[in-house]
Amino acid sequence: MSVFTKISNKVLLITNILVVFFFLLACIAAYVNPADWPILYIFSLMFPFLLLFVLLFLVWWLFVNRKWALVSGIAILVGGGAITNFFAFNPKRPFRQEKKAGHIRVVTWNVARFVEMVINNNKGSQTRYKMLQQINAANADLLCFQEFSSSINPDWYNNIVAISKGLGYPYFYYSHDWDGDRLFNGSIIFSRFPIVDTGIVRYPRPTLPEALLFVDIKKDNRLFRVYTTHLQSNQFRKEDISKIEELKKAKGDIFSNAFYIFTKLRTAIRHRSIEADMISDILKNSPSPTLFCGDLNDVPNSYTYHTIRGNMQDAYLKKGFGIGRTYNSLSPTLRIDYIFTDDHFKIDQIKRITTNYSDHYMMVCDLELVPVQ
Repeated sequence: MSVFTKISNKVLLITNILVVFFFLLACIAAYVNPADWPILYIFSLMFPFLLLFVLLFLVWWLFVNRKWALVSGIAILVGGGAITNFFAFNPKRPFRQEKKAGHIRVVTWNVARFVEMVINNNKGSQTRYKMLQQINAANADLLCFQEFSSSINPDWYNNIVAISKGLGYPYFYYSHDWDGDRLFNGSIIFSRFPIVDTGIVRYPRPTLPEALLFVDIKKDNRLFRVYTTHLQSNQFRKEDISKIEELKKAKGDIFSNAFYIFTKLRTAIRHRSIEADMISDILKNSPSPTLFCGDLNDVPNSYTYHTIRGNMQDAYLKKGFGIGRTYNSLSPTLRIDYIFTDDHFKIDQIKRITTNYSDHYMMVCDLELVPVQ
């Protein structure tokens, strides 16, 4: 073996060890409150890319020096839980449009205020109309929407009426997180089953004025509870996205841009940790079979996901395949919208509808309320 080869392999081994170290930090990020250690959150965002490099090193050393392959191999074993939260390994199956008898179909979607809030005659886009068509085609029993806007101002769209009367969802509950000029914005649950009770929990300051809401639904003389929410976003504006793109291309003032983005992320994750802790306590004390749908604005290897999910089933991990991206910008690794259920439900099938009407993809899931023994 030449001197150059020896030196190259040593450099690669040291690099491999560093990558594994960062990978393991990403794996433990889910268990550490980011309010205490915000830097770990950055590693949780980097998890998919760190995993890729760990796998590449594993393959490389299997051909070059098998004993050094143990560095990556052990890391993969230790990080197995994080990997299975990130990637769903189920066989691909086509989604059956025809729902099984007795099953419940649920949709969750951040509808981004339907993009077109003011009544217009723009026949070129008609984004809102296409979104309503997509919702109707899903033929769900339950609809959980985040960033849902509606107005009683005649110059704006009344989306509550459009869905409740136009699409046949007579029961609904709206959080009204924000209003202005008779325009309301928040999370909402629509149902074709009777709603017998409702409730809302507001998040405290300094978080944004949003809420966790729930409805108790009666189906075939059984009650179950549905929660939905939208957690604080990172609040990236156009200029922030530009800074991120510059960072990706290693352009501009890298240090200044990185520090600015980290500062915004640090604020958002601290607020989400407050929200996540509240939601976790509420879900643990849910009095009936529980279904949770929401835009958590966080990845599967985050404290937010780990805290809220707890021992619940992640519907996508149960029946999906792949990464399951739900946010259509910034990175193909961003799964930030979720459907969780407790063990009173059995997941039948799930799919993402990857149209770009909103900046999020719609998720459709069929599930069964397990019969009482």
